[in-house]
Amino acid sequence: MGMERATYAVTESDLEFMVLDKEELPGEFHGHHLVRQGEVDNQTLAEHGFGNNNAERFRQAGRVTGFIKEFGLQSSPQDPDGFDFVAATVAHLFDAPSSVSGWMHDIFLKDFEDHVGKEIDEGRRLISAKRLNPTGFFDEAVGLRVLQESPSGPVSSTVIDFRVGRILGVAYVGTLGDHERLELASQAGLALEKRIVRVVLGGR
Repeated sequence: MGMERATYAVTESDLEFMVLDKEELPGEFHGHHLVRQGEVDNQTLAEHGFGNNNAERFRQAGRVTGFIKEFGLQSSPQDPDGFDFVAATVAHLFDAPSSVSGWMHDIFLKDFEDHVGKEIDEGRRLISAKRLNPTGFFDEAVGLRVLQESPSGPVSSTVIDFRVGRILGVAYVGTLGDHERLELASQAGLALEKRIVRVVLGGR
């Protein structure tokens, strides 16, 4: 209960110190470079999500805001199948721990599963969303292996969501082709969890 209570002292400005730097990611990503970082407010998240989403829905779900740091490579090798082209971590702040759990099940898992077989945007279709069982996390954790059809071929995303009090930690790996990266995503997720806990306890 102590950790959960401690997360009530977290402010929006703490989130950027929770996400991972490149050297904290698994070694496979040390040659990647920073492609995106910054605040992800509810409006931004809605614009990059499924068509039925809006900022008000996310506010109602208790989400305050978030911060992302993403590393990628623009060019892929000659044989791109199985190439892990992107890795990212995100820290989201919610109004209460129960809202984090609700988000994980009612928005993250449900939205992906509800959109299987549908077109996400121009030229991209969601082929499958398979639940994964991440282990080793301090509290609740869920995962998905998502397969999308894109103009350049199939793309897989392995995503882990976990809870630390009223903070949702997210780690994901994007891979070209039909592949699952639970181990890699878990390594990033567990490193993210440690970093979040350190910031919650007053360290940066």
